[in-house]
Amino acid sequence: MTESKVPEGTPVDVADFRAAMRLIVGNVSVITAGVGEDRSGLVVISVVSLSAEPPKVIACVNRSSSTWPLIERYRHFGVNSLGPQHQRVAERFSGFGGIKGKDRYEGAEWMTLKTGASLLSDAVAAFDCSLDEMIDRGTHSIVIGSVEAVRTRDAGQALIYWRGGYRPLDA
Repeated sequence: MTESKVPEGTPVDVADFRAAMRLIVGNVSVITAGVGEDRSGLVVISVVSLSAEPPKVIACVNRSSSTWPLIERYRHFGVNSLGPQHQRVAERFSGFGGIKGKDRYEGAEWMTLKTGASLLSDAVAAFDCSLDEMIDRGTHSIVIGSVEAVRTRDAGQALIYWRGGYRPLDA
C-alpha cells in the first residue's frame, strides 16, 4: 500500500467526505418530534448512547431540517431504531417523493409513552427522550436527550445504511 501526503492546509473535498461516510455502516433510526398536526421527523444513522447512568443518547440533526425547530420547541424527541420491515418508513422519513411533516407518519402505527413524542409501535428499539441540550457544529446540532422511557421488540434483525442504500442485517 502506498501512502500519499496531502499538503497541509488542503481542505477535504465534500464529495470525497460523503463517499467515505457511505462506507461506514450505520443503524437506521427515525427521529420524531412535535405533536398532532405539528410534527415531523427524519432518518439518522448517528444515534449513540452517551451515558447509561443516567440514560442519555445523542443524535446529529441538520439545522435546516423541518424536525430541528420542533425538537427545540417541544423539548422532546423519539428515537426509533428500524428493522428491515420498516424500509418504507425510512423512505417516507427520508422525504422520498416529497413527503413532508405529519404526512411522513402515514402507513405505520405510532404510540406515545411519557413525553408525547411519537414512537413506532413495532420499532426494534424506541427511546422517548426529553431534550437536554443542542450543540451547534457545522450544519448540524448534536442533540442530547435524557431517556424517559424505552421499549424494545428485538426480532433479530436491523435495518442498516451502507453504500448509499438501506440493507437488512440479520443477527
